[in-house]
Amino acid sequence: MSWGGRTSGVLLAAAIMVSTAACSATGSTDGEESCAIRFTYQDRTYEDVANVDFTVGQKLGTVNEPPCNDVGGQDGGEESPESVNAYRVEGVSPEAAIAVGATPDEAVFVASYVGDELPPEVQKLIDGS
Repeated sequence: MSWGGRTSGVLLAAAIMVSTAACSATGSTDGEESCAIRFTYQDRTYEDVANVDFTVGQKLGTVNEPPCNDVGGQDGGEESPESVNAYRVEGVSPEAAIAVGATPDEAVFVASYVGDELPPEVQKLIDGS
């Protein structure tokens, strides 16, 4: 392949990556929102933690999911927080992590970070200790 062919191939690949990154930053291409998974329960904020093997325990109550403003407030309306069920995660204090979902089977693992760090008991769960 000539130098010019390689250059245009690199430029095309760069253009595709920039386009993909722009779609990821502004939301998916199918109209879904791109906000982080975040909930409020008992004055703590919990955020999604991926790849955690956990067991859902008893129902604790409900949590609030703050509205997502992924379009920069362009619609002008204020949405109310949505409520969803909160469940205990077996072996972890609810102050550190909970499971959130309409049902136990649909629940996702969310943790209350300490600054930028996960609570030690959540890190142990991730590490499999």
